Amino acid sequence: MKLVEKNNSRINKRLLLNSVVKGLFFLATFFGIVVLAILVMRIVSQGAAYLDWDFLSNYASRRPEDAGIKAAIYGTVWIMAIIALLSLLLGVGTAIYLEEYAPDNKFTHFIELNISNLSGVPSIVFGLLGLTVFVRLLEMGRSVLAGGLTMSLMILPVIVVSSQEAIRAIPREQYEASYAMGATKWQTIRTVVLPAAVPGILTGSILALSRAVGETAPLLMIGAMTFIAYIPESIWSGFTAMPIQIFNWAGRPQEEFQAVAAAGSIVLMLMLVIMNSLAIYIRNKFSKRY
Repeated sequence: MKLVEKNNSRINKRLLLNSVVKGLFFLATFFGIVVLAILVMRIVSQGAAYLDWDFLSNYASRRPEDAGIKAAIYGTVWIMAIIALLSLLLGVGTAIYLEEYAPDNKFTHFIELNISNLSGVPSIVFGLLGLTVFVRLLEMGRSVLAGGLTMSLMILPVIVVSSQEAIRAIPREQYEASYAMGATKWQTIRTVVLPAAVPGILTGSILALSRAVGETAPLLMIGAMTFIAYIPESIWSGFTAMPIQIFNWAGRPQEEFQAVAAAGSIVLMLMLVIMNSLAIYIRNKFSKRY
């Protein structure tokens, strides 16, 4: 009888602990959602009046009623095209080599440890690196290419680590089945490993690219312009980006420019939503197939 009561007491304590932890998790989630909702409502209410076609098609101006974000949108698209191409190719390629081809020794573990540590390096450090290597040493100047390379270096560790985890999660039975059918190692990676790892790879890439879209410090370090009245024509052109333009407007003393900055924030959020929605659609499509 005492044993039964003791077991019941333990069960009740575990149920109580489970309820408490569940409540804490719910409060944490609810708090985040509330803060996000307040932030979005504040930005929309403040910047909706300035969000029209003229705002999207005009260049920056010293007068808030004429200010536009056209150059920043084009600059961001140019930068993101370079970042996505370079970071995905290098990041996924590095992950494949480390997981499938690299020998399991101390040197490989040292490389993986340093890649993980690079994920936590402040973005301003990558800005200094880009300024030293790309802008000055390689004489790329304040160009779209220099900005894209700098931001690619910043998000590369995140993509490498997430891609490695996605590849490790694939069951060994799939490898063995492919080898049993006579496939080579590269054929197995190309037709079995990569398609099955795409959902995990895209999840990390979504977070990394979203971080790159919103970063300002590295681009300011390499000399991205805060006032520009033209759009980039090539990878060697000068540029500005949406976070820099919003930062410039928010720093103006006129109250009207605060509303213009809020309108720019709305455009930036919409761009992030479109990017993430497209990536999530691709991820879910591959998740259903594999």
